[in-house]
Amino acid sequence: MLPCWVVRAGTMDYGVALSLQRQLLAARRSGLIDNVLLILEHPPTYTIGRRLRAGDHLLYGEESLQAHGIQVYETDRGGDITCHGPGQLVGYTIFDIAAWYQDVYRFLRDLERVIIGLLGDFGIAARRLEGITGVWVENSKVAALGIRVSWWIAMHGFSVNVHPDLSLYEGIVPCGIADREVSSMERILGRPVTMEDVENSLLRNLGDVFGMAFEEMSLPELKQRI
Repeated sequence: MLPCWVVRAGTMDYGVALSLQRQLLAARRSGLIDNVLLILEHPPTYTIGRRLRAGDHLLYGEESLQAHGIQVYETDRGGDITCHGPGQLVGYTIFDIAAWYQDVYRFLRDLERVIIGLLGDFGIAARRLEGITGVWVENSKVAALGIRVSWWIAMHGFSVNVHPDLSLYEGIVPCGIADREVSSMERILGRPVTMEDVENSLLRNLGDVFGMAFEEMSLPELKQRI
């Protein structure tokens, strides 16, 4: 079993989380730390992947962004534009994927397997769509993925809609896909779902797919090690 440190970081500004990921990637490359999984939520945020120009698929202007309290970041992950906000579980995977294989495509498919397993734990039948990264329930997207890999070390990761404010998606064309809606676990189930239960299911499924053993630590403890 490969070791992995897990930090449940609560709510964190996207820019702060991005800076932390970059520090962790450098430390992982240097062999100073094990694999790290950051589990957190963001305040309302749109992030733009490196495939896009800043204005593509962003429907809100500056006035609307300010009115809704939404921050916008251009980032270095793959993929299109996506949305983060309270009630969405975000997982950032600072993983040396060469421990398993040197195949970015396969890593994304394995992350999708993890999320499909997670949703199955709650009785939700989820699937992939051929040629489109993400996890779907019927024709609704419930989870988005976008990563960057340097020296076979991955950063960024995935997001799962547990109980977010789905109206935040009205300001973008989510992942550049205009003809499909976005949903959440609570909307599909018609009942409340706790973030803690979803996080625990995530760890079980990550452990099963990637063969990892987890050590939980606080954010201050993690920062001391880098």
